[in-house]
Amino acid sequence: MYHLIRPLLFALDPETAHGLSLYGLGVAQRSGFAHRIATTPEPLPAQVLGIDFPNPVGLAAGLDKNARYLDALAALGFGFIEVGTVTPRPQAGNPAPRMFRLPSYEAVINRLGFNNAGIDALVRNVEHSSYRGVLGINLGKNRDTPNDKAFEDYQVCMRRAYALASYLTINISSPNTTGLRELQNKENLHGFVSRLREEQEALAGRHGRRVPMLLKIAPDLDQSQMDTIAGVVTQTGIDGLVCTNTTLDRSGVQGAPNAQQEGGLSGRPLRQAALQVLAGMRERVGPSMAIIGVGGILDGEDAARRMAAGADLVQLYTGMIYRGPRLIGDCVDAIRRAPGSTAA
Repeated sequence: MYHLIRPLLFALDPETAHGLSLYGLGVAQRSGFAHRIATTPEPLPAQVLGIDFPNPVGLAAGLDKNARYLDALAALGFGFIEVGTVTPRPQAGNPAPRMFRLPSYEAVINRLGFNNAGIDALVRNVEHSSYRGVLGINLGKNRDTPNDKAFEDYQVCMRRAYALASYLTINISSPNTTGLRELQNKENLHGFVSRLREEQEALAGRHGRRVPMLLKIAPDLDQSQMDTIAGVVTQTGIDGLVCTNTTLDRSGVQGAPNAQQEGGLSGRPLRQAALQVLAGMRERVGPSMAIIGVGGILDGEDAARRMAAGADLVQLYTGMIYRGPRLIGDCVDAIRRAPGSTAA
């Protein structure tokens, strides 16, 4: 069905198409027609982070920033859903236009800039939904918060989201908030993550439940930067990594219309860089730390390769724009068939 709808969506501005797709999905779900949009994959259970996942293929943060469409997205068959990125206060993000397709490369450039309705609105939406599956909540800072005050923004979001989240993701790798990636630097990272870990343990004591916390990192990392991050996450005891966010590299799309637009590039051109960072981080942190692989997954074989490189789970976003909801089942089936799979 999606192949019939896609030309109509691609005739629209990407951000308009994004909003219309979510709205239409919500209408279909409320009307009982969601089963016509996607077939729920056969279960492929996975236990990661002490959490039971019905399958290892999830939705990446960014598609449903405010958790308005949880019930509708769940009907597509995702094994888990990550919402956000959310900030303490609402913010409009960067001026439009701020999303650009590169269809010949199956890619998207976005410079949305953490546009969201704020943590209080996200919490209300989660509370009012019927979704009871695995929920990740992706946290960020407001754009006008300086880096030396960034921890306070993440702390506010952690405290509000903690009771509702299956896991939390700390986003310090979006290229669309000025200076955010500097939190990944050696001089900032250890102190920042240590404070987050202290807050996590304090919240665990307060709630009687420990919610895992992951760090989302960039694909634009050199070997030294990966060494630094691996050292910090190992020393501080963070629960896992999300590898990776979007890239600033344009070498794979040179000459394409819109290729020089500012923002983060996602989709097929990100595939190799995201895979290399994932494999590099797995080698550095060892086998026990959880890693979610995301970035440039356009078919089932991409998902299986991510798992073979060390991912415990994978996430989709831009691939859904180009392939539609059937991508979820394709990825689950490819992981099931992969050598070494423990699926029955």
